[in-house]
Amino acid sequence: MRSIKHIHGDKAPHWVGDGFYVKTLINHLDNHADFNYRHTDPFLLLDYGQPINFAPNPNYESQPHGVGQHPHKGFETVTIAYAGEISHADSAGGYGVIQEGDVQWMTAGRGIMHQEFHSLAFGQRGGAFSMVQLWVNLPSAHKLTDPKYQTLKRAELPIVDLTDNEDRHAIGKAAIIAGEWQDTTGAASTFTPINLWDLELHQSGTTTLQVPNTHNVLILVQEGALLINDTPVSAGNLIQFTAPTDTDSFNEKLVTQASDSIKLTYPNLSDDEQTPSPVKLLLLSGKPIGEPVAGYGPFVMNTQAELKQTFRDYQTGNFGK
Repeated sequence: MRSIKHIHGDKAPHWVGDGFYVKTLINHLDNHADFNYRHTDPFLLLDYGQPINFAPNPNYESQPHGVGQHPHKGFETVTIAYAGEISHADSAGGYGVIQEGDVQWMTAGRGIMHQEFHSLAFGQRGGAFSMVQLWVNLPSAHKLTDPKYQTLKRAELPIVDLTDNEDRHAIGKAAIIAGEWQDTTGAASTFTPINLWDLELHQSGTTTLQVPNTHNVLILVQEGALLINDTPVSAGNLIQFTAPTDTDSFNEKLVTQASDSIKLTYPNLSDDEQTPSPVKLLLLSGKPIGEPVAGYGPFVMNTQAELKQTFRDYQTGNFGK
């Protein structure tokens, strides 16, 4: 069983633009000895957007809530909508509106300008809003790949049952956004071996996940509370597991012969307890790229020289060319 190394959740929330209220639980710019990019590689950043309510925006057409046009280079952004709707548009022609359960996967590559706002429909009506945004690093061989955009609708994501370890009754489900779950392949195309699984538990029981033993592994508790490897964890916390147990082997198809287990237990209820709300989790696992990272703001390169050139290109109108 892959042991828990640390539980992170003590970050103060902050606003990104005026539409996203988040806690940054992974930041590749941090250099804490026990939790830095070496422990999260290939994942650069994770913003956890706790559920909040937005009032209807009277200026939803002219001044939608969100973040206006800004650049990215050298990595990918992955946004998952848990509640509410997010509209995306970019300089490569990508556009999409994602609703609850949908995912937008943008490859910035050699450079892209994009914007993210609450959708017009959501801005007009308001309501519950919750999201997660993840930054996934690109290896040096693909840093300058062409930008692209993947809209992954919930109905298009493979769904697998999570079953109890003892009597095999279904206690939840997993949407396979990326990677592989046994013989099920995720919907997203990726540049390096990663798993991104959107998990939900809604019946009492215990289930065991199998993750490659060559991967860094993290789990975000998006909503609710449960036991992970018999340790209580609640919403807004990121579980950091110990380092990969096998750092030598590599399989191009994302499936390793050996794996580590992680145990999830949805609380058993006494007769006088009410049924708790479903637990929502996001599992991230990835084969470390193992390359140096030079990052500042919206740019992530391999060297300081590449980073400086990126800023020069942005300032001189050559960005993304």
